[in-house]
Amino acid sequence: MPISNRSTSSVQPGSADVDFSVAFRHRLRFTQDILGADVQVLADLLESSEGRIPRVQFWLDEHVANANPDLKQRLHAFARRYPDRFQVVGNPQIIPGGEAVKNDVHILERMLKVFHEADMDRRSYVVVVGGGAVLDAVGFAAAIAHRGLRLIRIPTTTLAQADSGIGVKNSVNLFQKKNWLGSFAVPWGVINDRSLLTTLSDRDFRCGFSEAVKVSLLKSPSFFEEIFANAHRIAARGEECWSAIETSARWHLRHITAGGDPFEMLEARPLDFGHWSAHKLEAMSQFELRHGEAVGIGVAVDTVYSSLVHGLSNDDADRVLVCLERLGLLIDHPTLQRTDELFMGLEEFRQHLGGRLTVTMLEGVGRPIDVHEVDRVRMAEAIQIVVDRVARIAAAAANV
Repeated sequence: MPISNRSTSSVQPGSADVDFSVAFRHRLRFTQDILGADVQVLADLLESSEGRIPRVQFWLDEHVANANPDLKQRLHAFARRYPDRFQVVGNPQIIPGGEAVKNDVHILERMLKVFHEADMDRRSYVVVVGGGAVLDAVGFAAAIAHRGLRLIRIPTTTLAQADSGIGVKNSVNLFQKKNWLGSFAVPWGVINDRSLLTTLSDRDFRCGFSEAVKVSLLKSPSFFEEIFANAHRIAARGEECWSAIETSARWHLRHITAGGDPFEMLEARPLDFGHWSAHKLEAMSQFELRHGEAVGIGVAVDTVYSSLVHGLSNDDADRVLVCLERLGLLIDHPTLQRTDELFMGLEEFRQHLGGRLTVTMLEGVGRPIDVHEVDRVRMAEAIQIVVDRVARIAAAAANV
């Protein structure tokens, strides 16, 4: 790479400001049965370096391990199938699933101890199988051990396959704040496997599509129309859901690799549309709300606010709410009534990125804008509109 000093009026003699870039590769795979017919996909990602057989550790989400009692045996069979390609170190490690894994820093310490005792190095692989929270926590441990072990994510929720599992963020919660302790690190590879979603409850299955709706509103009107038209079938786990997951994942991948700001160095976090309130709602509910449910509420609120303040048409806003309803994601929670506490999420959102407040809103479907002020009176109105709509849905369901 050629190096040149960039002279500007702000650079003093004897100083040098040098712009540079680092090449990354993001490896995303889609499979039907990663430990069955598609097992070669995982084996091929475990590349050797300098002719050395790499060390590999498997980390499993406890929820996933319980729902798939043969998973550990299948992993052992996978290791035996390729004795000359890699060395699996120890038994698969089981860790708590859900937000619990991110709320206890002692689990993070345990992960680092296991890495250390196994003599893992920067050419070693950590393969994590689980939901988004487990991917976050294990990914953070892998990112800080030796300043980075090679991480392969195998997401097991629609939420993680459609969104977070594709990204470059890793984190745990601290000080009662979501993702306060974390890092940016590009995963070595991500495998979205269909078979691992079959044991999800209907509630958890639906959760991931709030992120698909979000990315469609930001990136692609045609994708939103596809989700809108198929929302009932997606919620019922029809074939259309797989297309929605893959399309959402590919849009997320495109944003990460071609959006120009994978490590959020700029003011805006466009993929966090609806998240300023979602993160706060999760914490306020003591994580009773699933992340996908909180995002569904947050997207609904910011969509209505965009129609009240930023020119999004009422028809488009209503279609978003109808879409979330059909997906089973437009739900109420008592925390929505605590608006003063909820608005603290705006400052926490600003602190997380730094600089001035920058929140993404919508002028239209596929037309996001960055705003630096939020009219709290109109935002409270938007929240109440969502609460009233959910109440009508609940009342109608009770009368059926």
